[in-house]
Amino acid sequence: MKLKTAFCFVIASNFSFAAVPEDSNPVKVIINNWTSQAVLANIYGRLINSMGYKVEYAPVKSSAQWLKLKTGEVDVQVEVWEGTMSEKFNKLVGGNQALDAGTHDAKTREDWWYPEYVEEQCPGLPDWQALNKCASLFAGGKTKNKGRYVAGPWEKPDRARIRALGMNFVVDKVKKGDDLWVALKKAAEKKQPIVLFNWTPNWVEAKYKGKFVEFPEYAPECEKKSAWGVNPNFTFDCGNPKGGWLKKMTSVKMKSKWPCAYKLVNNFNFSNEMIAEVAAWVDVDNMSHNEAADKWIKQYEEKWKTWIPQECTA
Repeated sequence: MKLKTAFCFVIASNFSFAAVPEDSNPVKVIINNWTSQAVLANIYGRLINSMGYKVEYAPVKSSAQWLKLKTGEVDVQVEVWEGTMSEKFNKLVGGNQALDAGTHDAKTREDWWYPEYVEEQCPGLPDWQALNKCASLFAGGKTKNKGRYVAGPWEKPDRARIRALGMNFVVDKVKKGDDLWVALKKAAEKKQPIVLFNWTPNWVEAKYKGKFVEFPEYAPECEKKSAWGVNPNFTFDCGNPKGGWLKKMTSVKMKSKWPCAYKLVNNFNFSNEMIAEVAAWVDVDNMSHNEAADKWIKQYEEKWKTWIPQECTA
């Protein structure tokens, strides 16, 4: 996909840039299949395009992006979540196969979540053991008497957790992220019990009151050492990190091939509130990812101008 030249002129008109681009090849920006990542990727792409860089957006599944970053087939990822991506991230960065491009101000959490009204039907929540005792309340579809956990389309260790904690639940994986909110809306309208994958920052917290399920506390050993935790026989007998980091990463070549674009991604920095806002423009106000990116750039010019590296301007 190419950016519109007219748009680029609008946001670039107040700047002139020295020796940019350093390389004429396009910077390939990853687009994943969840709203905030797609909007932030479009914002970043527009900003470096305004500096003179060619940009290509690369739709990539989160499970496939690691190899593509390692080989340099893609160059920039603007949202790396600690809760489910830290192992792959640390492996690539620790092996000098990708670059840590800095941390957003936003603090993350992604885990099982339920709307607040469910507490009236399942006493003891948000404790995971209380949830398990109420598993039959969440039965639906082909789950028979087992509880239904509505999972996103992304690769998560939910089945491993269910096994490790002996939970009477099955995973019902939706085809696309927006299907989570369809299921939530349908259940909420009738006050039906539902537990589903959710995360923060996310627009959902502004519309629905709810809580994350409290599993045993996370530690890195939970993912690697079966002897650690409440079940000595299996890994993943814990929840995801709370107050986790949200990082950016790039291919190894990014720093030397496009130094100014690399410095901008380091400066590129969103808070929880900022991410929730742009996600709401899409998931509540029905904007496209491109429209939301356009709106953010026009509305927050003072913010993004501080991200432009001074040494890259003429």
